[in-house]
Amino acid sequence: MIKLHRQHNSTAFLPLAAHVENTFGKVICTGASTFIIHRDSVVFEKYIGNQSDGEDAREVKADTQFHVASVRKTYIGFAVSYALHYGYIKSIDDKVTRYLPDLDEPAWKPVTIRHLLTHTHGLKTEEGKTYRDFEPGTDWSYKQIGIEALTRLVKVTTGNSVAEILHEAVFTPLGLSESDWYAEKNERLVDVILRYEGDEDWRTSESTEGDKMNMYVSTRELAYWGYFHLKKGKINGKQIVPREIIDMAVSLQSPATLHKDAPQNGFLWFVKDLPANKTEIGPLVPKGSYQLLGFTNATVLVIPEKDLVAVRMFNSFGSPEGYEYLEDVRSFGDTVMECVEK
Repeated sequence: MIKLHRQHNSTAFLPLAAHVENTFGKVICTGASTFIIHRDSVVFEKYIGNQSDGEDAREVKADTQFHVASVRKTYIGFAVSYALHYGYIKSIDDKVTRYLPDLDEPAWKPVTIRHLLTHTHGLKTEEGKTYRDFEPGTDWSYKQIGIEALTRLVKVTTGNSVAEILHEAVFTPLGLSESDWYAEKNERLVDVILRYEGDEDWRTSESTEGDKMNMYVSTRELAYWGYFHLKKGKINGKQIVPREIIDMAVSLQSPATLHKDAPQNGFLWFVKDLPANKTEIGPLVPKGSYQLLGFTNATVLVIPEKDLVAVRMFNSFGSPEGYEYLEDVRSFGDTVMECVEK
């Protein structure tokens, strides 16, 4: 288990709690939470609202698990780094078709694993066919096709699913029981509040292999996941995984050919390196930090320079009219920095 000192909620982080409550009022949701780890201590923890909009809805609590949407990509990135470290994958500059030869369409041939990890592959799908939007490494686009290929790549090369790797390498050794992919709902899982009935972007799945968007994580365990990266895999004096796995995942991996204003990525994490106009990380957040935001507005931010992990959770889905998610998540990180600088 991850053992951290616990303090009373630090008043320094009250502005961040107010920021989360402000977002709570802007998005369509019923529950939210905030969790901050600073210098090996839990310094702020707050839960508001309910897990659903039902009359008998359970209150949001420490064990409430939120749908993390794209934040699941940090776990996929870990699995790819794991496969690379142990030699199942030779290089992220290998062509994807070396490992997935069935992807033999012309559009796939120049695409490398690096392109998938950094959203620079340039591929899109329409009516079951794969097309190219731009040449690999020259631009950035957030498309699901690359994530699907990465989860397949992990399974084909290692013989294990993303979920199996995470359970064996991280969840079980750390005693994490509130982080998983679910085929069925249980009382600890929030209802995701859709923007409108029949929202076509919403997907459920019965797969528990880590390849679909059905991952739910408690606020505290998402913070522990960030802390696990912050500490390079060494928890309570024990190296749980080789630190090289973490180093690769959170280091800048975007192709040198990428436009300077495009977002910068590690192994799917957004990383802070040079200033970039399209980044989701706030301008006050220092270089070397890394973050990921989900479509539910779940966010995990790691700031090594400040020895800090910040997490916010909501059971929303997407952006209602008038809500600018990029502006909001950038200001979330900037507010963290303003709090910690006090």
